[in-house]
Amino acid sequence: MSDKKHLEAEQSHDGITFEVIEPSSDGGKLAVSSGVYLIPNLITTLSLFSGFYSILLSMNGEFYRAGLAIFVSAFLDGMDGRAARLLNAQSPFGEQYDSLADSLAFGLAPAILVYSFALQSLGRFGMACAFVYIACAAFRLARFNVQIGTVDKRYFIGLASPLAALLLACGVLVALKYADFINGMSVQLVWLFAVWTIVCGFLMVSNVKYYSFKEFDKQKVPFVVLLIAVLIFGIVLYDIPVGLLSIGVLYALSGIFSTLKAKK
Repeated sequence: MSDKKHLEAEQSHDGITFEVIEPSSDGGKLAVSSGVYLIPNLITTLSLFSGFYSILLSMNGEFYRAGLAIFVSAFLDGMDGRAARLLNAQSPFGEQYDSLADSLAFGLAPAILVYSFALQSLGRFGMACAFVYIACAAFRLARFNVQIGTVDKRYFIGLASPLAALLLACGVLVALKYADFINGMSVQLVWLFAVWTIVCGFLMVSNVKYYSFKEFDKQKVPFVVLLIAVLIFGIVLYDIPVGLLSIGVLYALSGIFSTLKAKK
């Protein structure tokens, strides 16, 4: 942006009013615009609130509702990008705001959930596991930001942070439903959560390529794919936490398998 446009932007800002001034593309030319798009940024704000609410629930020991709040946040995170593309309301501010919201909703919230639920009994090691996950989520989002426009949109480099968060949340929900807590959580389950937390974190910062499904809705597929999708949907409805966890694990393994196959 030229110095003249910078000066015009500074002169239009009175120093008191809350406003966002950013470069925008206007007919192929670089221009200065003020303000933000309401709908996609409002959806992002709701996603941020769901992550914040999940943290409060985890601190109060309401782990089931905390996990559901992460699910709501993940759903809203998928909606804000689609709303921005549908309304042609994409902006640098929206991209950065979305990443900051994701760092709380899919980094901090699931880490606090799994720490409060299982890792707290491991003391400092449990705290270290949760922190490794948070740091990896932040690294993943920062890397995603700097790679916008330079990588193939059909693929994610590393496991997407919403899916990593859902893998942790589903693990907690499945444990709540099937684990025997009469005599407290078993040592084996606690260590399983510790390993699972670190694995999900490392997958986010790995170079494993995952299909993003961003252009999947624009493509035609064989009719049998629709039947398979209906079958999977029925299995998930039979036991939602187990079904979603199974799909998430298969998706995580698919990226590893395809990467190893490509290298061979």
